[in-house]
Amino acid sequence: MAGSRIAAPRARPGLHLVATPIGNLGDITLRALETLAGVDLIFCEDTRITRRLTERYGLTAELAAYHEHNAEAIRPKILRRLAEGAAIALVSDAGTPLISDPGYKLVREACDAGHPVTALPGPSAVLAALSVAALPTDRFFFEGFLPPRQQARRTRLSELARIEATLVVFESGSRVQETLADLADIMAGRQAAICRELTKLHEEVLRGAISDLAAQASELETRGEFVLVIGPPAHDAGILSDDALDALLRDLLQRSSVKDAVMHAVELSRRPRREVYARALELAKDSRPEEADGQE
Repeated sequence: MAGSRIAAPRARPGLHLVATPIGNLGDITLRALETLAGVDLIFCEDTRITRRLTERYGLTAELAAYHEHNAEAIRPKILRRLAEGAAIALVSDAGTPLISDPGYKLVREACDAGHPVTALPGPSAVLAALSVAALPTDRFFFEGFLPPRQQARRTRLSELARIEATLVVFESGSRVQETLADLADIMAGRQAAICRELTKLHEEVLRGAISDLAAQASELETRGEFVLVIGPPAHDAGILSDDALDALLRDLLQRSSVKDAVMHAVELSRRPRREVYARALELAKDSRPEEADGQE
């Protein structure tokens, strides 16, 4: 099929929201190909990226850019073409349109004008990550991209920590290590998955406790696109009281280093890492005189 032109009837007039592959071009649906072959225009974020798909499958519809920087100017033109009876497809660079991509206002105004709007479901990085994360999927909250600055990011993560559901976050390779460190601090004790380059040649999924994943962050390959999936808080493991935390740390410090004791205490106590670390240092310091006395 690659490179050969697809014969398809003209798509019915209206706006068609077409999901496209998030990496592997083989993930396009037959219905999507038929629709893209039958529309008058395909609007996309970046024509260079979408052209890879159209050339792969011999799609000849005209490509035009529609993104956050030109949307205000282009949207009236799209609506005008729809009013003239055109069949128009909207795609994103990858995945399902409108999921962390422009398009909401266009869909709203097309609906308000009475034009048919049709969704063609297909690939989605959010759903792909949820599928392979091995975490609860009965309830999930999609956050999209977190704020790039640390203070704003930590504030938002503190708000997200209150949500009783699995969380899905997009992150860039340049910030993924910092974000994992913040997650380990704010959502200690939760399970998580790091999903990189889903459906692509170098796809990678790492699963485990957030603290463990954050500890391994320096070894991560940061090239590519990341989806972070964070499991919900465990109801069967409440946040430990101060006394319970002290008892746990004393026990762990007898058998392991401060670093390892803190790592395990964070997982078990669901307390912030900085709080557990400070308390572990105090307890370790208090125990040294006793150990010295015992050696005399």
